[in-house]
Amino acid sequence: MSSTIALSGTKKGVISISKIEEPYGEGSATVASIGISLAGNAESPEWKVHIPLDNLEEVIKELQSL
Repeated sequence: MSSTIALSGTKKGVISISKIEEPYGEGSATVASIGISLAGNAESPEWKVHIPLDNLEEVIKELQSL
C-alpha cells in the first residue's frame, strides 16, 4: 500500500506514504514510511521517517493536536 499527496507550498513537491514490512531485516517490525520530495520524486524522497506501526496511533493523535 502506498499513496502520494501534493506538498503544500511547493510547485512539484510530494509527500509519499507507504507500509514497509521487515524494513531492517527478517523479524523487524513493520513501519509506516513517510517521505518528502521537493522535486516530486516519490520513489527517492529527500527526507524520510519510519514510524513503527505500534506507535502510529499515538503519533497521529499528537499531530492532530497541533
